[in-house]
Amino acid sequence: MSRKPSRTPSRDDRLLDVPAATRTRSAGWRDPRLWIGVALVTGSVVAGARIMAGADDMTSVWAASGDLTAGQTLQADDLAATRVRFDDAADARRYLAVDDELPSALTLTRPLAEGELVPAAALGESTGDDTVSVSIAVPAEHVPTDLTRGSRVDVWVIGDDPRSRAAAELVLGDVVILDAPVVTDSFASATSRQLVLAVPQAEEESLAAVLAASGDDRVRVVGRG
Repeated sequence: MSRKPSRTPSRDDRLLDVPAATRTRSAGWRDPRLWIGVALVTGSVVAGARIMAGADDMTSVWAASGDLTAGQTLQADDLAATRVRFDDAADARRYLAVDDELPSALTLTRPLAEGELVPAAALGESTGDDTVSVSIAVPAEHVPTDLTRGSRVDVWVIGDDPRSRAAAELVLGDVVILDAPVVTDSFASATSRQLVLAVPQAEEESLAAVLAASGDDRVRVVGRG
């Protein structure tokens, strides 16, 4: 049997074996991928606009740079600027804004913890009267239990005449407590309460009366709320 010789494929045969090329169609407006992309871009723009608007709503106010005590005159180092967003403009006005000019002498009427915003209501202008820190010991039953640093109190002294022991005199009115450590059982004087008062130097006579009376259980301390 004779075998037919193999035929070398011609150029035309090779062209017939090549698959026909297809043209890529551009995405139309009905393509969901187009709308997903538009939604992503729009969301990014809206989010960025909200972030920028939120930054504009921040208010710069003063905060305490450290623990501050009542009666302390504020210095520049006592304040640190911080940015806060207030929901209500009335709330923002309750605190000291960094842009506002501060009086030359401001005295705290209550203590502030580090980082706490400085409320305008906790400040008063210094009267120029120097004060002295005076520590007295008062029987615990004659001191309100809720006294803390910054509390304001009246100090009464009971007369030293045994026949008029019930008579009491207001000796120091509306003084600030600089410290009121809580006495624990580890101290021998657990039955008394130590108070550190800010007493104006002008009250020298009254101060002497308080110191004399504190040694024989004749001092009474009344909180002013």
